[in-house]
Amino acid sequence: MTTLTIETEDPQIIKAVKALLKGFEVNYKEDSDSPYDPKFVEKIRKSEQQIKEGKTVKFESGTNLWDLATTK
Repeated sequence: MTTLTIETEDPQIIKAVKALLKGFEVNYKEDSDSPYDPKFVEKIRKSEQQIKEGKTVKFESGTNLWDLATTK
C-alpha cells in the first residue's frame, strides 16, 4: 500500500481529487490534522451538545461552586 498526502485547504482541489479516486475505484480515508487530542475534542463536542439540549447549571454570583458539585 502507498500513502499519499495532499496538503491543501482549497475545497475545489479536494473535491477533484476525491472524484478522481472514485473514478479509479480507489479507496481512501480522510484525516484532518488537529493539534488536539481526539478524546478532548469528543468531550468538547459532548459539552456543546449538552448546551444545545439545555443541560446546564446556572448559579448566582457569590454561589459556592463546591456546594453545587456536592449536592448532585
